[in-house]
Amino acid sequence: MSDRAAGIELLVLWAVWFYPFIFRAPHWQKREHTTVAGPSLAGLFLECLGISLAFSLRAPAVGIARLAASAAAGILAIAMAWMAVAHLGRQLRIFAGLYKDHELVRTGPYAVVRHPIYASLFVMLLCTILARSSWLGGLVSVAVFIAGTEIRMRAEDRLLASRFGEAFQAWRRKTPAYLPLIR
Repeated sequence: MSDRAAGIELLVLWAVWFYPFIFRAPHWQKREHTTVAGPSLAGLFLECLGISLAFSLRAPAVGIARLAASAAAGILAIAMAWMAVAHLGRQLRIFAGLYKDHELVRTGPYAVVRHPIYASLFVMLLCTILARSSWLGGLVSVAVFIAGTEIRMRAEDRLLASRFGEAFQAWRRKTPAYLPLIR
């Protein structure tokens, strides 16, 4: 399959994935909050590096089956991201943090995993690997990405635990972090 077709597929899927974060998310809120930017920046850097590696460590050729699987994964990731943004509402943030009036969201995709946006971003990484990467490049990309996501997730979980105590711990015990079956 042509490299151009894979590129167009990824461009469309990533654009649609990003849409709710750009156009539906609340930006520049002037509410009292606590932010933990350091781990968020470090984790975000590693996640972006992992995604960049998936784009750059390319396979010599990608067949129609991999492109179809990539498209299916991308559609799943998009649905998950859009639902997560809708359920999180005005509490959506790039950096780990809590607003003074923050609520513990456990509905929609948050009933399935505690961090559905990270889960959807991981599926977009898989989508990119399927459409573009060599298998070795894919493995390296996943390792770097997961390191970054673990940093961000743990920072957020610490904040949520500090604010919501036992309610968060109960949710944490029964709900995987961002990958099913992994707490």
